[in-house]
Amino acid sequence: MVSARLVVLVSGAGTNLQALLDACADPAYGAQVVAVGADRPGTGGVERAEKAGLPTFVRRIPDFPSRVEWDASLTEAVAEHEPDLVVSAGFMKILGPRFLAAFGGRTVNTHPALLPSFPGAHAVRDALAYGVKVTGCTVHFVDEGVDTGPVIAQETVSVGWHDDEDSLHERIKQVERGLIVDVVGRLARDGWTARGRRVSMKCTTCRDASDSPSMNEGSSAE
Repeated sequence: MVSARLVVLVSGAGTNLQALLDACADPAYGAQVVAVGADRPGTGGVERAEKAGLPTFVRRIPDFPSRVEWDASLTEAVAEHEPDLVVSAGFMKILGPRFLAAFGGRTVNTHPALLPSFPGAHAVRDALAYGVKVTGCTVHFVDEGVDTGPVIAQETVSVGWHDDEDSLHERIKQVERGLIVDVVGRLARDGWTARGRRVSMKCTTCRDASDSPSMNEGSSAE
């Protein structure tokens, strides 16, 4: 089986990246991380990548005259590694039009809430402030909005009475790591199909093959 090529984008500690690296160590996972990009140097994610012997690249927005030129440079850096999928694993920058023209429909992102509820950078804080009893995490395809792309998969996390932002976020991150590993692996091994905003991953364990999209549908949109 040929492994799907992953480029992972990070901004912080890289715990989701590490979960993917650990999963990719098993050939049956069906994917391999071929490069890691970041929006600033010296992050834990970049250090994890370098420790794993992976090529890395950093594209800081302040180093470019405009956001458009940053977007173009980031796109070119990712394209050099010919990814089948791009994983935004805690990458805290909005991807621009040129990037989405090249990799839209195959860039996935994780978010610590059940979208469309609580988009943006303060999802956990916002969920607590609203008083929800259940929150969770979402893996979705990236589009031009902020956490507005089609949902691929979600997992729930109960909100406890004594939770604060840190404790709740930590429990969400634990679930999130498992979800991103599962989703990326299934996308890489089995493919997916999209109809409008509805995304379906092929289920290799389904009893009725008609319940799941066929591999030749790939990432087609209807």
